[in-house]
Parts: sequence; C-alpha cells; structure tokens
Amino acid sequence: MNCRHCGNLLHHPFIDLGNAPPSNAYLTERTLHAPETWYPLRILVCENCWLVQTEDFVSHDELFNDNYGYFSSLSSTWLSHAERYVTDMKARFNLDQSKRVVEVAANDGYLLQYVLRAGVEAYGIEPTGSTARAARNKGIDIVEAFFGEHLARQLAAAGRQGDLIVANNVLAHVPNINDFLRGFTRLLKRNGVATFEFPHLLEMILGNQFDTVYHEHFSYLSLITVKRIFEANGLIIFDVEKLSTHGGSLRVFAQRRDYGAAAISPTVAKLLSEEEAAGVSNISFYQTFQRKAEKIKDELLAYLSNAKCRGLKLAGYGAAAKGNTLLNFAGIRPDLLPYVVDKSPAKCGKFMPGSKIPIVDEKFLRTQRPDLIFIIPWNIKDEIQEHLKYTREWGAKIMTCNPGIGVKLH
Repeated sequence: MNCRHCGNLLHHPFIDLGNAPPSNAYLTERTLHAPETWYPLRILVCENCWLVQTEDFVSHDELFNDNYGYFSSLSSTWLSHAERYVTDMKARFNLDQSKRVVEVAANDGYLLQYVLRAGVEAYGIEPTGSTARAARNKGIDIVEAFFGEHLARQLAAAGRQGDLIVANNVLAHVPNINDFLRGFTRLLKRNGVATFEFPHLLEMILGNQFDTVYHEHFSYLSLITVKRIFEANGLIIFDVEKLSTHGGSLRVFAQRRDYGAAAISPTVAKLLSEEEAAGVSNISFYQTFQRKAEKIKDELLAYLSNAKCRGLKLAGYGAAAKGNTLLNFAGIRPDLLPYVVDKSPAKCGKFMPGSKIPIVDEKFLRTQRPDLIFIIPWNIKDEIQEHLKYTREWGAKIMTCNPGIGVKLH
C-alpha cells in the first residue's frame, strides 16, 4: 500500500487488531443471522511524511451510508463543547449577519444550531442520510454529499464560499485527504478561516488509546503531518489549541496560503517542537503500541471473567464505535457482557457489530438492576457516571477500561 498523502510505499506496522466489522455497522434483527462482513484492521506508518493510516480494505461510502448510527447531539458534553466553540469563534472572527459559516460533516446539526441562534448565516455538508435528516429537522440547510474539491468548486461557483469553515472530527475520516483539503482552499473566502478538530496522535500513543482505531478512521494525525499535508494543498496553519475532547485533541486554525493574512502564533512552533521531542518523527516511537494494547485486552478479559465467576450481574453502557473496537479485539460476547445500554433511539433494538451484544434502552437497566456497569466510552465517563447516579440505590458499581490506565472501579 502507498501513503494516502505522499505516495510513499508503506512498510512499517503500527498496530494489528485482527479482523472486525465496521464499528458503526450496527445489526438489526433481520441482519443478525446473516453473514457479517469483517475486514482486517491494520494500521501502518509512513516513514516519509509520518501519516499513520488504516490499510485499505473498505470504501468510505460503505462506512458512511444512510444508516449511519452516530448522532452528535446525544452527548451533552459535546453539545456544550459546540456551543462554547460558536461563542468563541463569533468573538474572535467578528461573525455577524454579513458572514457565512459552513460546517463540513455537520452530522445532526449539533453545532450549526448555535450558529443560527447567534444570527449568523450557515449551512452544512453531510453525506449520511440519517444525520442529514435530523439536521434539517432543526431548520438547517444541508448539502447531502461527500466533501472534496469537486463539490467545493460547485459551491464556490454558486456563491456559497465561507468566512468560517468548521471541520470537527472529520479529517481522520476521509480516504483522500489531499482532495478533501483542496476543497477547503476552494471554498474559503480570500481571508476566510477554517478550523479542524481531530484526535491528537501524540495523545493517542502516550495514552495507549488503541480503541480509537476503527475502519472509519483512515488517518491518525500529528501536527507535524497535518502541517505538511495542509501546505501541500494550499493551506497554512496559523494557530493551534489543545483540547480535552476524545482523549486529547487538537484544534488547528488554517487560512489560504495565497491570501491569508493572520500572523502565525508561537503555539504552532511550540507544539511542533513537543512532537519532535516525543519522537513523532522516529519510527521507534510507534513500535510499542501493539504490546500495550494486548496488555489492556488481557486485563479487561480477566476482570469481566472474574466478575462473572463471582456471580455478578453485568451490563455495558454506551454503544460507541470505540467500544466495538475494544469488544471485538478482546473477543467479548453476550456470554460475558449480556447487553449494552444506549440513549440513542437509532441504536436501541439493534446489536453491536461483531460481538452481537444486544443494545437496549435505559428502562431495561432499571429493570435488571445489574451489580456492575461497564461504561464503555471512557472519554465521557464523567457525564455518564453523573447520569447513572440513580443506580446507587441498588448498590451498583461502575467500571471503565481506559486504555492508558487500565480497568478501574469507580
């Protein structure tokens, strides 16, 4: 396989999680007993540009289809994050009625709803029919298509360029990262700004966050690599912020290389130096990830097996994509974790891909009154734990499996 950005032949493995179905391919009663498509889940490192990338086995239109099950608005933590972002960007870039905000991968309108409330013109671009419909139900104008240079040219020709283009947690999800970024160069106004948020590769490795690996993530990104790819496609990074979201993310601010006038913040050079010092540009930095992932897998299996042997009633909470990576890598099935609770109506009544663990609503949890509740999306553990306070009335214990810490009882 050749690197998605620079074309260099890839030789170096990062992690191999065996075979798994796509993490958002939730099963229905009808598909539960049909053959399930599994793909190798292997990640490679480019020693030329240091782009960490999923080996090609499945196309993006198979992963992001009309039945896509992730709805951003179901997390109160993420909604608060989006609302703060809109407030901050409106102040920083003087957004008013004369400006236009465009969000690429607008999902269910979780962010653009706040832009519209602020009195700023906005529209979203979203390829998945399920979330696009939810966004339209909020009164948001949605272009239902995959984003790239061709679509950007069409929108620009129609006078729909953006003063601010938002791309939260989508840069890692695109197979043709060069075409995707050229689209921003085309769709930005001359002095426009684009912001991108994505999980930070450095935090992923230092925190052993192997559960963020799944087929929908085509790339795993450091600032060193992102800077190089942006510049090759007509964009310049002028600022960067560290975020706590998704186990540690970056928010980068970019402008067009030909017209952008913003001064480059010292934080860009500072973070690049941090990555260099950590070893991001050295292949040895990537070579211990596999062993650490296997250690956490073994620890989780031992913990759940021991709880079952002690006669405890177990339940999972949060049918997240990262949970599917963890459950399938560990080989956890309904005999060990009989069900997973989730707030999403789109997921309840379905089954986790691969493991085929049933997904149920919260009423079932209250009826079953489990002894031990496994919060699967550890990155929003505080939000879920606060929500589950009512389970204390029957003495339930809460556990998590943070890949950087291990199994922990709360």
